Amino acid sequence: MASPSEKLAQSLEVLRKLQNYKGIAVIKTTDMTRTHRDRLVARGFLRRVIKGWYISTRPDEREGNTTSWYTSFWYFASVYFNARFGKNWCLSPEQSLSIHGGNMTVPKQLLVRSPNAQNNIIQLLHGTSFLDFSLTLPPASEREEKDGIQIYSLAAGLLSCSPEFFSGNATDARTCLATVKDSSEILSLLLDGGHSVKAGRLAGAFRNIGRDKIADEIITTMKSAGYDVREDDPFQTKLSVTLSSRETSPYANRIKLMWHSMRQNVIENFPKGKGLPKDKELYLKQVEDMYATDAYNSLSIEGYRVTAELIEQVRSGNWNPDGNKADKEQRDAMAARGYYQAFQKVKESIKVVLEGKNTGEVTNNDHGIWYRELFAPSVTAGIIKPSDLAGYRNEQVYIKGSMHTPLNSIAVRDVVPVLFDLLKDETEPGVRAVLGHFMFVYIHPYMDGNGRIARFLMNVMLASGGYSWTVIPMEKRDEYFAALERASVEQDIADFVRFIAGLTEPGNSLHAP
Repeated sequence: MASPSEKLAQSLEVLRKLQNYKGIAVIKTTDMTRTHRDRLVARGFLRRVIKGWYISTRPDEREGNTTSWYTSFWYFASVYFNARFGKNWCLSPEQSLSIHGGNMTVPKQLLVRSPNAQNNIIQLLHGTSFLDFSLTLPPASEREEKDGIQIYSLAAGLLSCSPEFFSGNATDARTCLATVKDSSEILSLLLDGGHSVKAGRLAGAFRNIGRDKIADEIITTMKSAGYDVREDDPFQTKLSVTLSSRETSPYANRIKLMWHSMRQNVIENFPKGKGLPKDKELYLKQVEDMYATDAYNSLSIEGYRVTAELIEQVRSGNWNPDGNKADKEQRDAMAARGYYQAFQKVKESIKVVLEGKNTGEVTNNDHGIWYRELFAPSVTAGIIKPSDLAGYRNEQVYIKGSMHTPLNSIAVRDVVPVLFDLLKDETEPGVRAVLGHFMFVYIHPYMDGNGRIARFLMNVMLASGGYSWTVIPMEKRDEYFAALERASVEQDIADFVRFIAGLTEPGNSLHAP
């Protein structure tokens, strides 16, 4: 007779086979027997979402933890709606455009249309929901699939979205517009539908982002076909940044747009720095004095993955869901050693900055060194693989409890150079510090350690303005995460600016004659 551990291992083997390549499983009641399902639910490996549907979870997740759900959300949506409607469904044009614009934030309510829908609100976990509308779909030529999600094509979405989308979701809208290479696809839909009002709106929108050629072609072509077109800019503000028309990815322009939309808030609400400190040795000593109190926590976490190793641990009876104390102590020790080594390298970077070197160039050259030092002891101890020090991640990561989904691994390589160009060109040290920290966490270029590297980055930028080394206190952790979450999900940087400003010391004593 099989032991309880062997029975759990058997159920985990069934679950492992149902996971996707990201280690996420969306389970229908017909996918496994009730015995396996009940066993996995009882041990915390499955969680019920709605009647008949489950997701894989971490057994150490506490009640109310949102990580597994936010990690699973988009995959759950694709599996659920494909099971209900086949390919005969798609998201609303507005949410389709957000995805085209590289915004994979989990929405409070996902709007789905299908001729087979029933106009229902489907309540999900943690206050999220699906709303399915019984509506006809655009032609197949005006739809596409992205990671299993049926969406409007870019051109069709721009034509079909509401006018309010441009002003209410300006970053998403401008990012989408910037990826349009020429007017042909837009014009074919405008002409076939006789959309003179939409033509005027899109011409104004393209002109707003500096694409005058496309705007002119829309106006002249529609007029030559006999339509009366009046150009109308749907955005509430003018654009102050030049967007590249050569970007193959929407993410690079998205980062630029976010930076410039948030920059003024930082300038208005962050204390002015005093410039490079005169007593550089004293500044470096004060940095070293802060080492012991500069505690931090990792922000990154992946969805729970059932591995063959875990199954064998369970089968042998060696699985401890609360963690092995010895392993934890070793991990903590290696993390502490890595932090010390990385801190020394950050001090070297600050020393170069204090000599007047451009902070964007310094951090671009050095942040990979900080990362390698941060995790080198863990490699030596065999806790992580040597290949984990190779550089930016090759897999998707998720942030614990966040509705923000970091960029995919391909996009990371598109946007990191853009971030450091922005840091290089920025004239205000406060802007470099606040937005450099936020953008690094938003991108999440590494598998782990992104929060730590972002805080190092922030403090190097602060040094260039003469600010003191700034520590994020553990007791303010929830406020810190909430401010980052609002900036990531709502594109509102105000709380984060105020949070960092409230902790930052101008460092006036360092500037005495």
